[in-house]
Amino acid sequence: MFIDQGEHKVFRFGQEDDAAAEQAALLCGGFIKDYEEECFAEEEVTCYNCRYRRWTADSFECMKRS
Repeated sequence: MFIDQGEHKVFRFGQEDDAAAEQAALLCGGFIKDYEEECFAEEEVTCYNCRYRRWTADSFECMKRS
């Protein structure tokens, strides 16, 4: 679900694939919900609401260390 870009991984499905972002977060094991005002999606557990997510122009990078 992610493209390895060295130190970080970029989510390959962009900013609008709710199902893929939810599945990735459920499989991650390292999900931590961001502060409420920083949450993007209505779903509770999704990469779009993760504290380790950093938005890019087309998607986001996962900043969680493996």
